[in-house]
Amino acid sequence: MLNIEAATRLQRFRYQGIKQADSLKLSVGCGETGRVRVSAGSIVSLTNVDGGAGAWLTAISERDRNFGLSALEVPPQAASTLDPAAFDSRMMAAIASERGGKLEDARVLRVFDEGVAPGEVHLARVTSDALLFVIVPKSRDYITVGGGGQIAVSIKPPVGDNSGLVLPEPLGKIRDEWRVTRGTARAYELKKGQFVQIIDVEGQQCSDFMAMRSDALDAGKERYIDSTVSRTMTRSAYPLPGLHDKFYDQDIRPLLAVRQDTVGRHDTFALACTARGYEERGFPGHLNCSDNISSVFAPYGIQPRRAWPAINFFFNSWIDWHDHNISADEAWSRPGDYVAMQALIDLVCVSTACPDDVDPINGWNPTDIHVRIYEEDTSISHSVSWRAQPDDAGSLTRHSAFHPRTSKLTTRFHASRDLWVPAQYDATGAVEEYWACKNAATLQDMSGLRKFDVVGPDAEALLQHCLTRDVSKLAQHRGFYALMCDKRGSVLDDGTLFRLEPMAFRWCCGSDNSAAHLREQAEILGLNARVLSLGHRMVNLALQGPKSRDILRKVVFTQPTRPALDNLKWFGFTIARLHDRDGPMFMLCRTGFTGELGYEIFCDRDDALAIWDGLMEAGAPHGLVPMGGEALNLLRIEAGLMIAGAEFGPDSDAFESGLGFAVDLKKSDFLGKAALERNAAAPRRKLVGLHFAGSEAPSHGDALFIGREQVGVATSGCHSPQLGHAIAMSRVAVENAEIGTELEVGKLDGRMKRLPGVVVALPFLDPKREKARA
Repeated sequence: MLNIEAATRLQRFRYQGIKQADSLKLSVGCGETGRVRVSAGSIVSLTNVDGGAGAWLTAISERDRNFGLSALEVPPQAASTLDPAAFDSRMMAAIASERGGKLEDARVLRVFDEGVAPGEVHLARVTSDALLFVIVPKSRDYITVGGGGQIAVSIKPPVGDNSGLVLPEPLGKIRDEWRVTRGTARAYELKKGQFVQIIDVEGQQCSDFMAMRSDALDAGKERYIDSTVSRTMTRSAYPLPGLHDKFYDQDIRPLLAVRQDTVGRHDTFALACTARGYEERGFPGHLNCSDNISSVFAPYGIQPRRAWPAINFFFNSWIDWHDHNISADEAWSRPGDYVAMQALIDLVCVSTACPDDVDPINGWNPTDIHVRIYEEDTSISHSVSWRAQPDDAGSLTRHSAFHPRTSKLTTRFHASRDLWVPAQYDATGAVEEYWACKNAATLQDMSGLRKFDVVGPDAEALLQHCLTRDVSKLAQHRGFYALMCDKRGSVLDDGTLFRLEPMAFRWCCGSDNSAAHLREQAEILGLNARVLSLGHRMVNLALQGPKSRDILRKVVFTQPTRPALDNLKWFGFTIARLHDRDGPMFMLCRTGFTGELGYEIFCDRDDALAIWDGLMEAGAPHGLVPMGGEALNLLRIEAGLMIAGAEFGPDSDAFESGLGFAVDLKKSDFLGKAALERNAAAPRRKLVGLHFAGSEAPSHGDALFIGREQVGVATSGCHSPQLGHAIAMSRVAVENAEIGTELEVGKLDGRMKRLPGVVVALPFLDPKREKARA
């Protein structure tokens, strides 16, 4: 038993974010707007996450012709004008125009200034129902001297208001909607082209779904969603928004396409709950979804079943790969989470609100499901939900600023955090793109990279404390690769740091946790530094390959006060413009992630297409082609470049991750130094390369053996087009890390099939990085 003293200190459990409705939260980034519908009496809370960023607040009610402050409890003299060029104003301009107004005449409340501290909060009361907009304006010179900002918005409804169960904003024109109350089901017809949105109202509530083809029912047949066929066709446990997004029937005909999914955790293996299932657990006569489905399907001539196959949305199940048992736990869905699908043929559907209250799947408390039907002409983009932290507002994956160009060249996209980015292009494919990067040049959308500006009198001191390299040696217009470690020496994130100004730096990295960590350390140390998120305002391209410099010579203009293109050394950067002094501005860096000569370009999203077009036009004579993420993965493995979740993470330190070259133990101190010094004196594991005789490459996580004993694990592997055989990066015991050591990768159960390999040095090609330094 837990002793009394411990019981008074420890909580039995603690939820993070899962009980909060996304419809009552917003996260607004630099140069963006966020909107939320609010009711009279609500309290709006704006938190300046980064500090040092301004924010504007405005609203429009049903009776208003333009945006203003009439729906907010603020004095009229507080109203200010806005600058539509300082943010993405397209949505607000369209709303004002529809009502006969002009956005230039709108009024806003300016609630923060540039001197605001991180975490400062502004509260405002809503006096009438309205659509509320929060704006984070961009600074005009943020590319050159730093800028950015992020505002977290939360809405507290008036006391007694059911807005705590607010449904998400409609996705389009609603044709019909209804509530499926707890423990019940409802059948309905869905015409070809229409959309259905299945919403978890209060969170952690499962909903069984089934769809029958109407034409088959008219012919006296039952053709419905077949989970086995759907899993086979999508090569996944269930379809998700993107390329493999469809549910199929027994004739392999697609019935529905999944457009949006804010949870990404469902079940297609188990049946809808049955009377027998409850009886065997000691609950005879318990309400169950199978009987409910049979009852509401009966008017359509559908035969009843004691056990219905179904897609159980929001049901949190998994199969253990060791013993193949199906397990389940509380649902991941939050209040207002949903799945939206489009009918590809006329259907008869059913949705339930599962009555299960005898195990955790509905959080021990069954609640309601809400269903909406949208018209055929509704436009619903493919999206999944993403959040950096559990308490953050969910963000639907969006298209990058380069999508109008890349979408004409490929349909193969994958999610990179909260962005869709190309995996490969239709005309080339990953291998041809790989060779183009080796022999000519490639252009890649890398906008999923995180960009943070660290500014202020103590910016250098903060970065010196948190990074493994000596920031004091970094000159303006220069950058370096560095790590951010915790006290254990584990790598929290990696990235490139650039010095923009004496007290302004740009940290380009892989994780939003970087910014959270920097802010925490600044607060702990009492440092006067701001960590400003550039969000989706700053986008970036990677121009890589031996012809990249020749291409840039045709389009780059630099002022005499900035470094010239041909004078940029490895990790140097300049501020440039496209073609001439009046062209779009961008930050041009001599960096990349391919191991080849290359550059990265950081620009404002409004200039993205002009810069893409200029580079593609200039690169055409040099064989420039667009490149996707699959080719990049081949190149970075050959170049021995490490990524989070593969080579580094919480279970290994910087040296064990092969990143010792980025650790400066001569620095007086930095976070994690003591642990790294201790580990360096007695290393246990080492990152090495492996060559294989054949083309079959190990997968991440495959075990490495010498005889019966496991001595390591593969972190990344691929077939190397240039070497002509498989290669892998692997972490192995130091006793087995010597060059020439023969190891075996365990496949099947790890023992029945082996891939013999030999330890080699990293990187696999160009060990002195001569191409990147050229």
